[in-house]
Amino acid sequence: GMEHIDSYVFNKAEYVRFNSTVGRFVGYTEHGLKNAEAWNSDAGILGQEQAELERFCKHNADIYYSAIRDKT
Repeated sequence: GMEHIDSYVFNKAEYVRFNSTVGRFVGYTEHGLKNAEAWNSDAGILGQEQAELERFCKHNADIYYSAIRDKT
């Protein structure tokens, strides 16, 4: 399957990301861990990220598969 990673970077360092496989945010720094904890407990933010994932992945998968289909 496809995995969607949404990274949040501050000063060139990734501090938190949304990982579609686990369906939640994962923090990498102290600040990122705090954000991840807050965002994971916020259904609105999680829902927004899931909806974005659905829209983005579905759209790009359609483009990707039609490109493959056209080549074969």
